[in-house]
Amino acid sequence: MVASVQTSWVFSFPFCGPNEINHLFCETPPVLELACADTFMFEIYAFTGTILIVMVPFLLILLSYTRILFAILKMPSTTGRQKAFSTCASHLTSVTLFYGTASMTYLQPKSGYSPETKKLMSLAYTLLTPLLNPLIYSLRNSEMKRPLVKLWRRKVDLHTL
Repeated sequence: MVASVQTSWVFSFPFCGPNEINHLFCETPPVLELACADTFMFEIYAFTGTILIVMVPFLLILLSYTRILFAILKMPSTTGRQKAFSTCASHLTSVTLFYGTASMTYLQPKSGYSPETKKLMSLAYTLLTPLLNPLIYSLRNSEMKRPLVKLWRRKVDLHTL
């Protein structure tokens, strides 16, 4: 719903000047830079929408993990705590990577970063996070850890010769 309102509102602005955005894909902030009208009210709406869509879920996830952390710390078994921390760490890494880069992209001031930095941050949350997720989650698996450690040691041994 928020995205539909944002999209229709953005394309109701008059555009002048170049008809190419300086970005990797058509995203609201770079399109908005081409508008020839006052976009202040839209920016307030977009900021509020981002808080609701990005930050509220992220804070709820962190709250959930706080409760999970206390439950894990009460576990009597050290092995059980290690397994639980391993599972939580993988998920929390993925969540932080995604929400961190998304919030840096959408909660920034209009002229906060250079166009190149904006492109890199957009790539991070749209491409890097999904690419790293399988790696992050597979590192919990000992069948994946052993060959990776073996490969790493072999590479280190080659460089020391």
